[in-house]
Amino acid sequence: MTAASLVRPPVARQRIRIAIVPGLAALLAVAFLLHVALGPVVIPPLGIVGALLDALGVPVGAELSDQHRAIVTSIRLPRAFLALLVGMALGQAGALLQGLFRNPLAEPTLVGVSSGAALAAASVIVFAGVIAGRAAATVLPFLLPAAAFAGGLLATLLIYRIGSRHGSASIPLMLLAGIAVNAIAFALIGVLIYASDDRQLRDITFWMMGSLGGAHWISVIVLAPLALVPLALGGRLARALNALMLGEREALHLGVDVERVKRLATIGVAVAVGGAVAVSGIIGFVGLVVPHLVRLMAGPDHRVVLPASALLGGALLLAADLVARTAVAPAELPVGLVTSLIGAPFFIWLLLSRGRRGET
Repeated sequence: MTAASLVRPPVARQRIRIAIVPGLAALLAVAFLLHVALGPVVIPPLGIVGALLDALGVPVGAELSDQHRAIVTSIRLPRAFLALLVGMALGQAGALLQGLFRNPLAEPTLVGVSSGAALAAASVIVFAGVIAGRAAATVLPFLLPAAAFAGGLLATLLIYRIGSRHGSASIPLMLLAGIAVNAIAFALIGVLIYASDDRQLRDITFWMMGSLGGAHWISVIVLAPLALVPLALGGRLARALNALMLGEREALHLGVDVERVKRLATIGVAVAVGGAVAVSGIIGFVGLVVPHLVRLMAGPDHRVVLPASALLGGALLLAADLVARTAVAPAELPVGLVTSLIGAPFFIWLLLSRGRRGET
């Protein structure tokens, strides 16, 4: 058996595979327009396109009032682009991890990115006054995402180091190390919560629930190159991940540098998810649900799964954030709660379906 034969789909799935990437791209475009258009003030879709083209330096004379133009360009477009980038990062990071671990239940939290970022962010929230003194309120918006990104990277590197033996990364050891590091990180977060005051407790709780409410163009510009790392790696790793489906020894016989694939995939996930968590807080289940849905529709070929997961992840988070900011308007739900309400039932269904098939 070869990697190509393992991922070759039946005729019906082959048709879906051909159409899935263009179809998801269209779905993403629709989700993006709806996200920007809907809210307390409804913006016409043609006006959104015109405002976007005007912002890109292509004057088309969009018929929007100054108020509507300000809402689109200063509030809704940055938030929509941030939701798009975070969803793409989480979706494709989940696809990379599930391909690397050869387990559809894997998601980015397994490599410690989210827990490391959460611990670093909680530490900054609690100790910002000690670190920066009276300037804490000024530096916190900049220090928090930087610390979260660094914490996620450090936790991932620690798990990779614990899971390595004699220059080779062991997938089971990395999984066990991820569980241990996550437990330690969240225990330390509990200590910080216990030591925090009311304002700090609200900040930690809101950040850990995940939110895109603080979106602005700077966060979009900073996140864009980080979120695109898995996209850049996907084209290089897709065939190798297909070969890994046969097992590490078989992949080696097919000429795949397995250790290099592990390193690149882990670094790509850490960078993309670390950047996403730094600007939005912890948004769960996107990295779990999205890749599995893509595989159910189009099969296991990572040449399709990776780009399709990015597109579906962006569309899903745009839809979830639209629900988060309109369901209880004028208040706003943390988007992490919405994705968890979607993802947790799906996770239970996945476990039950695997149990009925006799899988573990």
